[in-house]
Amino acid sequence: MLIKNQNRSRLICLFLAQMIIPLMAVSCDSPDKQPNEPKATTVATVASEVNLPEPYATKSVYNFSKVIGWPQGRTPSAPEGFAVTRFAEGLISPRNIYVAPNGDIFVAEANSELGAIEKLKYAAVGATKASRVEKSANRITILRDADGDGLAETRSVFLSNLNQPFGMTVIGNYFYVANTDGLWRYPYKEGDTSITQPGQKILDLPAGKYNRHWTRNLLASKDNGKIYIAVGSGSNIAENGMENEARRAGILEVNPDGSGERLYASGLRNPVGMAWAPGTNVLWTAVNERDELGDDLVPDYLTGVKDGGFYGWPYSYFGQRLDPRIKEQKPDLVAKAIVPDVPLSSHTSSLGLTFYDGAKFPSKYRGGAFIGQHGSWNRSQLSGYKVVFVPFSGGKPSGGFEDFLTGFIAGAENDVYGRPVGVAVTRDGSLLVADDAGNIIWRVNKP
Repeated sequence: MLIKNQNRSRLICLFLAQMIIPLMAVSCDSPDKQPNEPKATTVATVASEVNLPEPYATKSVYNFSKVIGWPQGRTPSAPEGFAVTRFAEGLISPRNIYVAPNGDIFVAEANSELGAIEKLKYAAVGATKASRVEKSANRITILRDADGDGLAETRSVFLSNLNQPFGMTVIGNYFYVANTDGLWRYPYKEGDTSITQPGQKILDLPAGKYNRHWTRNLLASKDNGKIYIAVGSGSNIAENGMENEARRAGILEVNPDGSGERLYASGLRNPVGMAWAPGTNVLWTAVNERDELGDDLVPDYLTGVKDGGFYGWPYSYFGQRLDPRIKEQKPDLVAKAIVPDVPLSSHTSSLGLTFYDGAKFPSKYRGGAFIGQHGSWNRSQLSGYKVVFVPFSGGKPSGGFEDFLTGFIAGAENDVYGRPVGVAVTRDGSLLVADDAGNIIWRVNKP
């Protein structure tokens, strides 16, 4: 065990915070500070400097949002000159979007299966059945906008009876799906609107008893010779032991038949979005960092991934800043920890990632990264709940992030209309945003 087992006290604290005093930012006492605890400092990254306070500079709080749904006629807000419309609605927790080479749009409808913590959370905020999902839809839906009017007039179930699907990709005559517990491939022909033939599980993926970060994303190499699989940690900070984190908190590389697995990068607590920066061979990922160190630790981030690179989790963050909760440190490994490229603020749940390679948006957006921030639960003031943009120049970040799609927070107490996750660029140059709490796919267009 890397840290003292505090699961029981955390559950009691969470129960009190969420059942007795719901919709308030309620703190839970932090562990006593350790002698090696890092001091407040400023760390230079490729994009900007980031100020990192001491751990527990503020209390760790449970502060969940309450999803109220989108009123008719209301949409998120984009910069002046952009139009935001409903591309598709009435879905069931649309989590991830994949645009196939032929332009077909695939949506993974999946959610976490409610456990004890989630049930407490939803009960505390008074969520109704209409605003939450008790069981994952476990399907992939195909959408088409053949007439280009910005509305998906064709929709059908492409694959069903899956197990929390997320990642999708097409390679040759196969459609690949990453379920939470395995990589599958199915016979596929371009233009298919459904798959009825049985698939083949070509790789087991870790899920097991502790499966806190259940999504498994996929990214094919540019020559389709490799598949990269993002697998998040099974816990916050390895509190269930490192034996439960085998093949997790990193990015795996395999051949298209599932063979030849190797660890491409490690120490990434929850890498979800993956994409290739245009004009380069650099794989980028959006990473959801650790919780329970206070309001402003640890920032989520976007980073270019180095083959064989180690990014700190669970031992350290933003380089060699040791996590004070870890009792069995690995100084030789920590010495190699890489500082990520672009900090994205703490507890934002930065999950979705796509690079803009279209021609419709103004030039400042071309080659840059859009990131879906699902939103916080471990911060006294809500953070995230928006899509941000990071400008790139020459395949590298040229500045920090800026807001792009906002308006998800309703403003009354902790009410939110929805929560953005996956982002994708269509062949006509529009940006699609999956709102899994609002059950909508938003389309952002430049008329």
